[in-house]
Amino acid sequence: MSNKTYGQLCPLARSLDVLGERWTLLVIRELLLGPRRFKDLLAVLPAMGTNRLSERLASLTTDGVVKKSVLPPPASMPVYELTELGEQLRDPLIALSLWGLKLPVDERIEAASARAELIALSLAGAVGASTSVGVHEVYEFHVGDERLHFIVDDGRVLPRAGSAPSGADVSVVCDIETFMALALRELAPEQAVLEQRAVIQVGTVSQFVRAFSILGYTGLTTRR
Repeated sequence: MSNKTYGQLCPLARSLDVLGERWTLLVIRELLLGPRRFKDLLAVLPAMGTNRLSERLASLTTDGVVKKSVLPPPASMPVYELTELGEQLRDPLIALSLWGLKLPVDERIEAASARAELIALSLAGAVGASTSVGVHEVYEFHVGDERLHFIVDDGRVLPRAGSAPSGADVSVVCDIETFMALALRELAPEQAVLEQRAVIQVGTVSQFVRAFSILGYTGLTTRR
């Protein structure tokens, strides 16, 4: 638990007692994409440093937001993941992410820090629930060196890091620029295939189009 407190009898202030430390929300952002090993978290948040990451994870664990667990075989490795309480932060954090899309890009931000996983997180948050009612499918993307997938389950769209454990209904290979263009609705799925910017490994063009009719229903907007 953090030693810092606003000392106010206010739910927002109490939330900030737990979440307000620098880097804390970004640690939770990463865990929204699924369980992560310590070294995986450090790899995507290198500026935190080992000591600070350890402190944040310890604090979040004490506050019941994060827990330690072990992945099932054959992985059988220790990871950190969100608790039920931590998972309740998904909608508020994605709403904050979508709000951030409306802000101009700060010139100090490095374009090389762009990650398909983070685009996926915002994209899933922008999906209208009605578009996926009755749909039970998995969409996988190989974006450069990244692997990610979306689990679509009857009105709920869950973005996850890594390949789909049990296979996917649609699997597509593209680069980060193409994935971002698809997410921003600047590029239609069928056009991406026609121009060979996206290669379908599993599924058909019509299934790929259907996938983005669900994922890209509302589309994202950003200021540049």
